[in-house]
Amino acid sequence: MGKPSVQLYSVREAFAADPAEVLRRLAAIGFTAVEPYGVVENAEALGAGLPAHGLRAPTAHASLIGADQDAVFATARELGIGVVVEPFVPSELWQDPAGVSATAEALNAAAKLAQRHGVRVGYHNHWWELENRIDGRSAFELFADQLDPEIVLEVDTYWATAGGEDAPALLRRLGGRVHAIHVKDGSLATDATGQVPAGQGRIPLPEVLAAAPEALRVVEFDQYDGDVFEGIAGSFAYLTGAAR
Repeated sequence: MGKPSVQLYSVREAFAADPAEVLRRLAAIGFTAVEPYGVVENAEALGAGLPAHGLRAPTAHASLIGADQDAVFATARELGIGVVVEPFVPSELWQDPAGVSATAEALNAAAKLAQRHGVRVGYHNHWWELENRIDGRSAFELFADQLDPEIVLEVDTYWATAGGEDAPALLRRLGGRVHAIHVKDGSLATDATGQVPAGQGRIPLPEVLAAAPEALRVVEFDQYDGDVFEGIAGSFAYLTGAAR
């Protein structure tokens, strides 16, 4: 497994203020890949900053449903992003089969457009997709069954666990559909408080990593009490020391 990536949302305030300095600091930690957010909005900063600091962006988060998808996918291709991940679909759309199917259909349509630009579509979960159950199954797995095969999953293992799921078992069931995993740790609070560097919280990370050995590992903090760059460095050290 190669070196991990890091979601730039973790350092969103610093990135908004000085993107070049943020990319420099992440490269200094040892990252060779990052996961941007807001692909179109941050295109100029990423286009200049990624090559300047020896970084690439194999995946990125960008809203797709209801967005100008042509602009997103064209920008992603220009930046060398291979997978554009829909990061958030609100909880109310995961309550029943109709809502789940509507989301799957929207992403299936997006994936067809993405193919014309030479990129792929992915989906990133929060806790509610796992917490909501439909006929005894999580809404997330019902959703995965309805996706076209070219769509991949980025499983946020912290949120999956917070939603009551056995994250390693989920990863094993999803198998090769899992292109990437978000690696974060902490108290499992759904308000994102209490997040800590990897290996210091309640997530069974050795089992999680073993269950998805080929998936890209993406470090993320939704919040962090302290210097978030130190937290990111701690997670990087854990992942590179625990590489399988």
